[in-house]
Amino acid sequence: MPAEAIKVTVDTVAMAVQQGQLEILLIKRKHDPFKNLWALPGGFLEDDDSTVEIAAARELLEETNVGDVYLEQLFTFGDRERDPRGRVVTVSYLALLRQDDLELRASTDASGVAWWPVLDLPKLAFDHRRIVEYAHQRLKYKIEYSAAAFSLLPPKFTLRDLQSVYEAVLGRSVDNRNFRKRFLKSGVLQELAETSQEGSYRPARLYSFVEQEFEQLPDRPVFVF
Repeated sequence: MPAEAIKVTVDTVAMAVQQGQLEILLIKRKHDPFKNLWALPGGFLEDDDSTVEIAAARELLEETNVGDVYLEQLFTFGDRERDPRGRVVTVSYLALLRQDDLELRASTDASGVAWWPVLDLPKLAFDHRRIVEYAHQRLKYKIEYSAAAFSLLPPKFTLRDLQSVYEAVLGRSVDNRNFRKRFLKSGVLQELAETSQEGSYRPARLYSFVEQEFEQLPDRPVFVF
């Protein structure tokens, strides 16, 4: 009996923080299986793809119009029953984005594209909910020891913006005084001679991220709240 052919796909978990909540970019599938269900942007590895990462970037661009983003490999999912088309192994990636920088457009295998709150997802195709949950947990760890949170912020931001990102990713509030004290003491923020009007509140000081200072921090994890 011939061995079952194993196919490879790629799926990207693209996340952003908007209005204080963590959101994920999903596409609506145009074809079976799972036609009209929401899913992660992705598809099959093609002969022209020189690497799996290039395949992930290609699929993300084709299905959502999101390109030129940094992709970090997450995990490989290969349970036998995960795809009704046969034995399909998927390599998942994480992308951290800023929604204001993007112009979404569905094409190829997608009939729609939209942002969804991570904590209020629709029914997802394949095992994509499991992949999203894995990516969310990974991001919770990453913001403790890496500069991942700043990929979700514009170049200039307030301390309230920064705290909002942490709270959105963690899914809970953090102590305001301790949060600000720890970041200001760390040296990774540069205070700017600019302010931002936050709603009806008084103008708030703007800051920028100093990557060189972050890389020199002696201890990891750094920002645990």
